[in-house]
Amino acid sequence: MSTLLRALRRKILTPNVSATSLDQRGFHKKNSAAQDLLETIGRTFLEGYGHAVGTRSPAEAEALLETVPRQFRGFAYEGAAMGAVVLDALPGSGGRRLDGLLSGQGRLHVYMAYVGVGWAMARLPKFLWPDVRRTDPLLRWLVLDGYGFHQAYFHTERYVRGQFQDLGFSWAATPASYQQNAIDQGIGRALWFVAGTDPERAADLIDAYPAHRRPDLYSGTGLAATYAGGADESELRYLAERAGSYLPQLLQGVAFAAEARERAGLSVAHTKLATATLCGMDPEQAAKVCSGTRPDATAGTDVPAYEIWRRRIAEELVSRERG
Repeated sequence: MSTLLRALRRKILTPNVSATSLDQRGFHKKNSAAQDLLETIGRTFLEGYGHAVGTRSPAEAEALLETVPRQFRGFAYEGAAMGAVVLDALPGSGGRRLDGLLSGQGRLHVYMAYVGVGWAMARLPKFLWPDVRRTDPLLRWLVLDGYGFHQAYFHTERYVRGQFQDLGFSWAATPASYQQNAIDQGIGRALWFVAGTDPERAADLIDAYPAHRRPDLYSGTGLAATYAGGADESELRYLAERAGSYLPQLLQGVAFAAEARERAGLSVAHTKLATATLCGMDPEQAAKVCSGTRPDATAGTDVPAYEIWRRRIAEELVSRERG
């Protein structure tokens, strides 16, 4: 494909950067620093998306992704994964761009990449969705997490203020009864953005949902507060206080974020602040809690291995806090 055609493809397929503006989205603006952080994340996501759809190969995209600053590189890979899936869905693409991305440095960003797959699913017609059999049996729920984030981020009135549930959602991931849980985890992450990293607003938004949805929402918010950042120590402590009985799920999200950043070698100051403040440990220790409780994804149970993993992480963190 010629350079001109690749540039044209990138222009056609890449969303407009204005879509990430807090003013455009109608999200809360806590202060200028938080606004700049969230908008930089959005721009970096689209930058990664553009690298995926505007380059000749995953290797060429990877070379560009690796130049993104460490704090934001994971978001670039998330966007690149979305772009790869969209590109794979096009006629004549070969359908292997995502595989190529995940076979290189992208494998270290697999958590973020799977979230990016969910973004693509939110934009593609169902018949072009990726085959669930080609996704990791443990991590595939992160795809629905990404879908939930997308819906709350772009359809905030319906999914956040209207608290819409995708009860008719149908993807091949089983059990189907867990799909809304995974989607809610993504919605919870998005609430951190909707709230402009203000923990009081985030908690108010979560607490307006029915009680049975709050554990997953607090988990997602804890993950976003740790991975994206934007809160100081007092704000993180306030978030933990507001979580109340959902504190175990909040801590699980914190540990997941630490695992994602540590795996990719991307832990930064706000990661350390969140794990120290909320879990009483550094990111490496929090990541080890995740790796040390990882279940066998092939064991057939009524509860998905992913949920078993989340519960084990939460239980381990709470027991350490009590100890």
